[in-house]
Amino acid sequence: MAHISQNGMSRMNYHPQYYLRDGNIIFHVERTLFRVHRYFFERESLFFLQAFARVPQGETTDTSAFRLDEVTVADFTKILWVWYSPSYRRGSLSEPKEHWLTILELSTKWQFPNMQKLAIDELEQLDIEPIEKITMYNRYGIDKLLLLPAYKLLCRRTTRITDEEGEQLGVPTLLRIFEARERAGSAAERRRTGQMQGRRAGATSADADDEELEQILIDVFELNSRYSRLVSVRGAQRSAGAQARCKAGVQARPPLMQTTRSWNKF
Repeated sequence: MAHISQNGMSRMNYHPQYYLRDGNIIFHVERTLFRVHRYFFERESLFFLQAFARVPQGETTDTSAFRLDEVTVADFTKILWVWYSPSYRRGSLSEPKEHWLTILELSTKWQFPNMQKLAIDELEQLDIEPIEKITMYNRYGIDKLLLLPAYKLLCRRTTRITDEEGEQLGVPTLLRIFEARERAGSAAERRRTGQMQGRRAGATSADADDEELEQILIDVFELNSRYSRLVSVRGAQRSAGAQARCKAGVQARPPLMQTTRSWNKF
């Protein structure tokens, strides 16, 4: 929990990168002081907006710093990196998975929705094992629609889910995966049996049609309404883009990749 430190502090370290001369809020993390800009925290986070409202007005000082517990210096630095890193503003990010997992965890805990979206967008570009991804996204309450590819991979696996993997997934998710695999295998069996004129085909969920498997997963994980909205939005966006290009009389081109980083200009 965050609170103001009232006691004098000795042998404190100034962070070499994020103790800024023009900063107007000082944070105390472990035994390190950060002096940064209050504006970012108030603009992006309801957690900090409410926390700042409960403390005396005016700038903090080295001896009355805003203390953050249960976070390390290294992890807090990653949050500040999002706002202050030149590479972030250039949009040339190549940070590892662990970097974005830290940002995802803290942005969720401290209610930074834009930063959380950035972390999710970056994680979506990485190759993450299905069970790890499902476990991670469930932990932070991330939209399950983003897990459809991971669910598909688990359903198409020819090997059994181990006890350890089952513990990671949790009983509710594990039961739904088993249900989806059973339904997909039955659908594939019926299709192949029909093609083989009544002979048993010995099909499994790995043999299921991709579109059919996706619909089974949407049903099993109760994603119908969200999936319909997503398809509707994407269809409207494609239609609007096509109309705009036709009106302009130019040849249609693939859309440029949009970035979530534009919100952070200052």
